[in-house]
Amino acid sequence: MLNVFARVQVNRVTEPVGRWLVARGVAPDVVTVIGTVGSVAAALWFLPRDELFAGAAVVTLFVLLDLVDGAMARARGYSTPFGAVLDSTCDRVADGALFAGLTWWCLGAGGERVLGVAALLCLVSGQLVSYIKARAEGAGLSADGGLVERAERLIVALVGAGLHGLGVPYALHVALWLLAVASVWTVGQRIAAVYRSARDAGSVPPPDPAPNP
Repeated sequence: MLNVFARVQVNRVTEPVGRWLVARGVAPDVVTVIGTVGSVAAALWFLPRDELFAGAAVVTLFVLLDLVDGAMARARGYSTPFGAVLDSTCDRVADGALFAGLTWWCLGAGGERVLGVAALLCLVSGQLVSYIKARAEGAGLSADGGLVERAERLIVALVGAGLHGLGVPYALHVALWLLAVASVWTVGQRIAAVYRSARDAGSVPPPDPAPNP
């Protein structure tokens, strides 16, 4: 959803930054790795220690680097297959660390065991949303779209954590349960999209005709 509506506005900011970094000899893969390492370290250091606002703020700063590496590749004029795989892999690692950190907080300093279920659902379903798309594309099928993609998951989780850290009651509860339900729904949407793509490609046999009475 945000990929459709916000891409142009975001590019207006990231494109100049990407060109500036490329002009100084910085490689996109370096920015990708730095952003991932920073996100993982911040999520697993601040969140379990009950420093939710600081954790959300620092993770957000490093996540923004993920927008810059793509702009750098465009400014350089080409991308590499390795860079694409590295970027996707690092996205999964950063996402996993964020929701693992929130789960750790729920089961530890936060004392919110039931909320930990929502955090685990977000962790697993978020990875599945990305995996289904990658696996479908590897099979020559399509699994685009869905209610919540990576951008929505990060924004809702980080805003919820940050507001909870500032003392807004139930901000994280609302964010995680909303994300859990929406992410599970998105998994179903993508499975349905793969089925339609396979059917259109002739990979799914038609249903057996009803027997004559």
